Amino acid sequence: MLKTNKDRLIIQSVQGKIHHPVSAPSPYRISHEGIPHVLPATGGITYNVKVGDPAMGWVGDHIEPGVTIRNENTAENAALNTLSCIGNEARVVSGDAKGAKGFVTGTHGGVEHVIIYFSEEDMEKMAVDDKILVKAWGQGLQIEGHPEIKIMNIDPELFLKLGITEEGGIIKVPVAAVVPPYLMGSGIGSSSAFSGDYDIMTADWDEVVKNGLDKLRFGDIVLIKDADNTFGRGYLKGAVSIGVVIHSDCIKMGHGPGITTIMTCKESKIHGVIDRNANIANYLGIK
Repeated sequence: MLKTNKDRLIIQSVQGKIHHPVSAPSPYRISHEGIPHVLPATGGITYNVKVGDPAMGWVGDHIEPGVTIRNENTAENAALNTLSCIGNEARVVSGDAKGAKGFVTGTHGGVEHVIIYFSEEDMEKMAVDDKILVKAWGQGLQIEGHPEIKIMNIDPELFLKLGITEEGGIIKVPVAAVVPPYLMGSGIGSSSAFSGDYDIMTADWDEVVKNGLDKLRFGDIVLIKDADNTFGRGYLKGAVSIGVVIHSDCIKMGHGPGITTIMTCKESKIHGVIDRNANIANYLGIK
């Protein structure tokens, strides 16, 4: 088993409220083909989309599965998004669903949302503005003996459930798919990958199908080739990044399913092992 520094990491509370969906004065979203659409998008409680479901094919744009939270204080929301890690326990602390527990499943850049899984039964009791507390734990996680590999945005216990192995100085990670670098779009050039996500572009559908990305699901773990997320997001030959699919496909040019980074290395010391069951739902017991 991999050895990590998880016993020395801080567990700290961060909190937000279920965020109401918002709309610009004009309701239209323009597709990459120049066609205007009026569609559901980010925010709120999305009742019929959950982790493990397909990330493609929904009549929506940037759909966030489950429950979306944010904090209206800008600095506090930055901490909520930076410190919340995929797999962290979340607990409802106000409203009719008070006491219900779920898991963080991703952070969405641009809108600066934290996305959380709860059971269907618990979501039926929730309302916009209900407060949700996250036991934030994971930033600063390291694999002992591998300082060149940066880990981020993932709960330490979940990380150890991913089936990662070490062989000859190489870290092998089960992944559902491999993404070529030329398909990475919105989010490239961000100054940090310690929150938010960046998108797999899907305007070239033939290329998406060729790489098996048409079958992506929310929660899938993917490998991105030649992608350095160490101090931001960009292209670097030989670099490797691992991430989790956190929101749906999109109609906008340069956009598509969002990927929150959980591992990155400037060298080719992370290898992917294809496993269609490499999805956080299977490690967190989400059905």
